[in-house]
Amino acid sequence: MTKILTGGVGKTEVAKTISDLGIDTLTVTVSSDMDAAMKLRGRQADYYLGTCHTGAGASLGVLVGLVGAVKCHTFGRSVPTEEEVSALLAEGKIVFGFAIDQIDVIAPVMARAIAARG
Repeated sequence: MTKILTGGVGKTEVAKTISDLGIDTLTVTVSSDMDAAMKLRGRQADYYLGTCHTGAGASLGVLVGLVGAVKCHTFGRSVPTEEEVSALLAEGKIVFGFAIDQIDVIAPVMARAIAARG
């Protein structure tokens, strides 16, 4: 089972969007950024999806500092394809940020790409 934590201003919406997909290999939990950082570092969770109004940085501020920039990626205003997300996952990225107004598009792409990794 792959555990995804959600945070930021749209954390509840991201969790609901992913849960509504019905992907049985994923569990989604609403979290705070600080709790998520500790759980990721302690290997109690696998991924973090954070949202803010621009998707450019506030969604990941604490995570960048505590997990490390090399494991983080923000999409800003761009909408990634599943292939782009898969490539980032293959590089070892586990923390992702995106804009709150793109949850309905990006969260499903993220969930499918994460689920495909097994």
